[in-house]
Amino acid sequence: MPAFASNARIANCAAKASYGRFRKSSSSLASAAKTSSSRRGVSVSAAVKAPELDINTKVFTKEMVDVAGEQEYIVRGGRDKFSLLPAALKSIKSIGVIGWGSQAPAQAQNFRDSLVEAGLADQISVSIGLRPDSKSNEEARKLDFTEEKGTLGETFDVISKSDLVMLLISDAAQAKMYPRILAAMKPGSTLGLSHGFLLGVMKSEGAEFRNDINVVLVAPKGMGPSVRRLYEQGKEVNGSGINASFAVHQDATGDATDVALGWSIALGSPFTFATTLEMEYRSDIFGERGILLGGVHGIVESLYRRYVRDGMSKEQAFKETVECITGPITKTISTKGIKAVYDELMSTPAMKEEFMKAYSAAYAPTKDIHYECYEEVQSTNEIKSVCMAVERFNKFPMGKIDGTEMWKVGEKVRAERVESEIPINATTAGVYCACMMSQIDTLREKGHSFSEVCNESVIEAVDSLNPYMHARGVAYMVDNCSYTARLGSRKWAPRFDYNLDQRAYVDLDNNKGIDKELESQFLNSSAHIAIQNCCALRPSVDISVQFGVGQARELENIDMGLGKK
Repeated sequence: MPAFASNARIANCAAKASYGRFRKSSSSLASAAKTSSSRRGVSVSAAVKAPELDINTKVFTKEMVDVAGEQEYIVRGGRDKFSLLPAALKSIKSIGVIGWGSQAPAQAQNFRDSLVEAGLADQISVSIGLRPDSKSNEEARKLDFTEEKGTLGETFDVISKSDLVMLLISDAAQAKMYPRILAAMKPGSTLGLSHGFLLGVMKSEGAEFRNDINVVLVAPKGMGPSVRRLYEQGKEVNGSGINASFAVHQDATGDATDVALGWSIALGSPFTFATTLEMEYRSDIFGERGILLGGVHGIVESLYRRYVRDGMSKEQAFKETVECITGPITKTISTKGIKAVYDELMSTPAMKEEFMKAYSAAYAPTKDIHYECYEEVQSTNEIKSVCMAVERFNKFPMGKIDGTEMWKVGEKVRAERVESEIPINATTAGVYCACMMSQIDTLREKGHSFSEVCNESVIEAVDSLNPYMHARGVAYMVDNCSYTARLGSRKWAPRFDYNLDQRAYVDLDNNKGIDKELESQFLNSSAHIAIQNCCALRPSVDISVQFGVGQARELENIDMGLGKK
C-alpha cells in the first residue's frame, strides 16, 4: 500500500514534543501568577496549581512541568532509557500479550525489539496468547511468534505463565472474560491494560480486582498502526514514537509503577504522563465519540450535504469538508495550534468573520452532545451499550461506513488530489474548531488535566487519526480502531450531524452573527498556551506514515476472540 507524508507532523513528532508545550516548573514558580483555565475556558490569573498525581518511581527520573498554570509530573522516554529497563523489569521474566487487534501486534513487536536493544532478549520472553482456532495465530507466526519458540500459545496457558499480562483483547471480550482471566493469573503478577474500560465494566457489576496482583495501565495516544510505524522510524530519531498515559490502580508488590513505566518506554513513548484508570476510560471513550471519530464524521457529513444543497459540486463539497479538515486545518493545528487556524488560515477579515460566525453557531450544539456523551460514559451506560451491541453482532454484524455517495466521491478526490490545491473553507474551519474547543472545555469542566485533554482532543486527532483519514477515508480511520471506538462513532456521529443541521446551520442561515462572549473565550483560552508551546518545540524532522510497514495490523477481518465468563 502507498505511503504518505502527513501534512501534519505525524504522531512521532507530536509525541516527542507534546510535552514541549510544558515549561519547567522552576521558571514558572518565578512568576507570582500564571494563566489558568476557568470552568468556561476563559483565561484568568491564578497561582500555579500543584500536581494532583505523583509518579512514585525508583528507577526513572520524574520531571515536574508547568502546563498553562498547572503542574504535572512526567517521565521522559527515548532509546537512551532502554538501559534502565533491566532495573524496571527486574521482577518480570515472561510477558504475555493477550489478543491480536489494533494494539497487540504493535505493542508486542515494540516490546520485543526494545528488550533486544536492552540486552534482555534471553532473560524476558514476549509471548502471544490466542485461542487455538483463532485466525490470528497465522498472523502472529508471520511475525515470528511461534509455538516452536514458546512465544505463541493458548490464551489462558499464556496468562497463567506470565509475570506481566498485557490484556489487549477487545473491550467486549474483556467484559466477558475478566473473571477467568483474573483467576488464571499468578499471585504477584501484573495485569496490564491499555484502556480503562474494564474498570468501568467491573464498577457497573460491583466486582473488584484480586488484591494479590498489580493492576496498571499504559495507554498509547494513537492506534496500533501508528504505534508500530513510528516506533520503527524512531530507531533513527531517539524518543520518536507516540506518547502515553499511565496509571497504577493497584500495587501489590511495590514495583508496579516501574513495571508500567518500563512498559511505556519499551513501547517507544517519548513522554509518559500520569492519570487514573477511571479518568482514562472517561476521556478515551468520550474522546473517540467526539472530535476524534464521531464528531468529525458528523461534521463532514452534515457540511457536505449542506454545500451540495447550496449548489456546490460533489467533488468540491468533499474538498471543502473532508480535505479541508484533514489537510490544511490538521497541519496547522498540529504544527501551530488551534488558534492559528483563525490567526493564519483565515487570511482576510471576511474569512475571520465567517469562521467566527460558524464557531459561534456550532459551539453550543456540539458541547450539548459532548456533555451528554461524557455523562453517559461516566455513568457506565455507554460501556453497557458497547457490551450489548457486541452481543448482537451475530444477528447484526458491524459493516463498513464508506458506502454512501459522499465517500465514493472521496475515493475519486483522493486519487486526483493535488495537496497544494486543497481549499480552505472558513465555515468548515469554524465548525471543526468549535467541536474541538467544546470538547476541550467539557473535559476541563469535568476535572481532567491539561495533558489528558490535549492528547485526547488535539494530538490524537491531528497527529494520528486525521492523517489516516486523509490517506484512506473515514472507513479506514474509524475501522482501524477498537470495537468500542467503532461502535461509538456510529452511534454519536448522527447526533452531531443532527444537532449541527437543526441548530447550528439554522443560526447561520438566519444570520445570527458572532457571539462576542464565545469569541473572547476562544481567543483567550488557556488551552492555546499548552498547544502552542507543544508546537514551538516540535522536532525538525517530519515522519511519514506508511501503511503496512512494521506489520501493524489493519483491521479488515478482526477476530474478536470473545469467550465466556
